[in-house]
Amino acid sequence: MTLWLDLLGAKTYYLGDEFQTRVIESGEGEPLVLIHGVGGHAEAYAKNVRRLGERYRAMAIDLVWHGLSSKPPFAEPLPTYARQFVDLLDSQGYGRAHVEGESLGGWVAIWLALHHPERVGKIVLNTAAGIRWQESAVHERPDEGRNLLRERSLAAIADPNEETIRKRMEWLMASPERVTDELVQLRLAMYRDPETKESLRNVFENSFGGGVSPQYVIPEERLADIQAETLVLWSDKNPGHGPDTGERLASLITGAKYHCVVDAAHWPQWEQPEEHDRVVLAFLEGVL
Repeated sequence: MTLWLDLLGAKTYYLGDEFQTRVIESGEGEPLVLIHGVGGHAEAYAKNVRRLGERYRAMAIDLVWHGLSSKPPFAEPLPTYARQFVDLLDSQGYGRAHVEGESLGGWVAIWLALHHPERVGKIVLNTAAGIRWQESAVHERPDEGRNLLRERSLAAIADPNEETIRKRMEWLMASPERVTDELVQLRLAMYRDPETKESLRNVFENSFGGGVSPQYVIPEERLADIQAETLVLWSDKNPGHGPDTGERLASLITGAKYHCVVDAAHWPQWEQPEEHDRVVLAFLEGVL
């Protein structure tokens, strides 16, 4: 199935006042904001928006500096992503919204839960990044995870072509064939846009533990302060941080639920969309 069919009937437009946020959405009711990972865009949730939209107003967004959303001067990434989220809600008259964040998006969701708890309903942490673990608390394989992602991300933004983009996206998947030609061409078009290319270069250079990102990493001790009902969604083949990391994350958040998706890597919502949506909907409706 192509992205066009996955998103048939969904709406794509721009919302927000301070920021221009590109949104792909489906459905009505309580808002559910879906936030992609570093270097990504709203289509990370292309296989999920319509199904989630059967129960909620499912809104997949491009973070600022990503995709087709605003490209302000790069500064204070986590606080800026949080301002974008609040701006989106304010523009639609919402006091709060449920949030699912994948990787960087999970980091944003944790930041929101800690710094803007009144604006957040339930949260789903999908292979979340941005946590400073106590020494030996989790088993990390940086050469398969963070370091390899940094290498492929910088290569893709320095010279966006079919090969560098495909290698970058294969890191996300448990099986390389899940990276379709259409997905490569979409990401390639994004990365070749001069404004997006420059903004993502700044994002990448300030991510993966370098640049300004360390000052926003969340110590694991802070996770106990999260009051939002939480689902930790992990995968059995997540690169760099396996299921033990997801289990520890869930154990540190009071009352958190945990679910591990089998045969998936860093994009379980794309690789196993039916299971992802079933589990997320059950959690949001209080039956998980």
